[in-house]
Amino acid sequence: MASGKAEHGRKLSDGAYGGISGDKYVPFVPAEEVLPESTFLSLVIGVIFAIVFAAANTYLGLKTGMTISAAIPAAVLSTGILKTIFRRNSILEANMATAIAATGESVAAGLLFSFPAIAIWGFKNEFTLERIIFAVLIGGLFGVLFVVPLRRYLTVEEHGKLLYPEGMAASEVLVTSNQGGSGFMTVLSGMLTGGIYKLLSGGFSIWSEEPAWNLNWFKGTQVGINVLASLLGVGFIVGIEISSYMLAGGILAWLGLIPLIKFFGDGLTSPIYPATTLIKDMSASQIWGSYIRYIGAGGVLAGGFITLFKTFPTLIKAFKDSLSGFGTSAKGQKRTDSDISINIVIIGSIFLFLLTWLLPMFKMTFIGSLLTILFSFFFAVVSARMTGIVGESNNPVSGMTIATLLVVTSILKLTGIVGDSGMILAITIGGIVCIAAATAGCNAQSLKTCYIIGGSPKKVESYLYTGIVASSIFAGLVLIMLNNSYGIGSKYVAAPQATIMSMVVKGIMTGHLPWILIIAGVFMGIMIEMMHIPVLPFALGLYLPFELSAAVMVGGIIRWIIDRKYKNDEKMYKEKTEKGILISSGLVAGDALMGLVIAIFAGLKINIGFGANWFTNSGAFASWISLLMFVLLGIYLYGYTVRDSKKTN
Repeated sequence: MASGKAEHGRKLSDGAYGGISGDKYVPFVPAEEVLPESTFLSLVIGVIFAIVFAAANTYLGLKTGMTISAAIPAAVLSTGILKTIFRRNSILEANMATAIAATGESVAAGLLFSFPAIAIWGFKNEFTLERIIFAVLIGGLFGVLFVVPLRRYLTVEEHGKLLYPEGMAASEVLVTSNQGGSGFMTVLSGMLTGGIYKLLSGGFSIWSEEPAWNLNWFKGTQVGINVLASLLGVGFIVGIEISSYMLAGGILAWLGLIPLIKFFGDGLTSPIYPATTLIKDMSASQIWGSYIRYIGAGGVLAGGFITLFKTFPTLIKAFKDSLSGFGTSAKGQKRTDSDISINIVIIGSIFLFLLTWLLPMFKMTFIGSLLTILFSFFFAVVSARMTGIVGESNNPVSGMTIATLLVVTSILKLTGIVGDSGMILAITIGGIVCIAAATAGCNAQSLKTCYIIGGSPKKVESYLYTGIVASSIFAGLVLIMLNNSYGIGSKYVAAPQATIMSMVVKGIMTGHLPWILIIAGVFMGIMIEMMHIPVLPFALGLYLPFELSAAVMVGGIIRWIIDRKYKNDEKMYKEKTEKGILISSGLVAGDALMGLVIAIFAGLKINIGFGANWFTNSGAFASWISLLMFVLLGIYLYGYTVRDSKKTN
């Protein structure tokens, strides 16, 4: 029988994963033991990392359509800083910092799925920092408040039933790091390497980031690879399976559909909508931009609906089950089982409803504000439970947002709120709901970690919002800066999810979209689902440029090689996988943060690319130089992950 006793100072007890009642589980730090928790130092560290991961994920998400979980690297970094620099050994301080830091990724994800649509439509005067910040502040607070009454039910009463995979992983990392380890230096090494690599390539232009090869013998189609440290890291994190699905979508688009379009369109004497150029005069990239991305958007749309449809019974059950535990409270009110007052939740919700309605920058109607709070409540509750089942990374927030936009846009149109103002209002409502759902899932995950470690949920609930506030400002600044520097929706910052959301809203409001291409993509998505292949990664590969999926695949292959190397040694397999994910997270963060620095120079019209006349513009040879540098980076990732294996054994 599993014991509820925590082996304090060693590892999590077996009861952390279930086998006992949640009321009988003794956390790593028992309730009667009081350690420093919500200190000034833990709050500052948490806020700093929330800003870092919000900025990095905003950059990464606009470029690739994916974000990386912040909880695990934040746990390693927070513990490392507290122990190494400040000589503090309180795991509860590290837990608080981790919970605050994790909000950065959820804020970035919530923003990326929605608000860039306004910039894609070209409404620059409406795409303001003020609108973005207040949307995050409102949606984020919805995500915090609506989880509070459910906290005890989700984490204690459902202990062992709702696993919260990332929350448990963060708990293990906090305990392991607290006992000592090299994870802190691993993440920092990745960040330093990723940053230097990005500076040399994307900043100084010593080699090109986008080597490509034209296949003139195959109707002039094109293949290439984005030699970015962030994509290599993402590929390692998601693994070979997801990477291969993405590349398969890219192969279909660039080596299947584009040559076919070129073949059938070579003899045409007039452009085919939505393009304005003759197909015979179009490059592979132009064909992708005019036709393929709409097909890919249809595939992503199908993936969102299929995910929502498949999980609909679970969604409804999650909502009902969560409401059955709404407002449950502990009798003893121990330190580890106390929450923010339900009165604060109710008053705060009413205040946010009025704020949404009355804030001048939103131009919200009463109906719009009502829809905002209703959908935010529903999907926050659903998201908090779904995260416990599938994890935050697989939480179908994009599907929830699409469902919200379909209903909200239709209601707005029926009530006469149409045109540009109707589109902007629909995205604003959908954006707030998306942020509420994303932050609710993240917060529920952090509260699970808090329960396992033995933190004070009331303190975590109270201070989580500091990370959301800080993230709102810096994620908003990144969005504005990237739009001014490159233009959101361009090849450099494609913003795939927001593009799909913009198509959904605009399609309902105006009907002026190449629906035949989108519907064809929907049926492709259905076909992929019938073949029992995950639709979303495949459709994302279909939608995004080939070179992006190819780079992710390289990271996936490295992960696959390492997995096979240690498949017969469970201890080493776990150790090397964790180490690889940490170094990969560092590569992603370093690349993204240096990318933001480079974007600042681009926005200021300052050219730092002095190496452009070296290898970058040296003809066909340049592409092979870039590929060589990427291979060397991959060798570094592999070597760093597997080194010292004999010593460890």
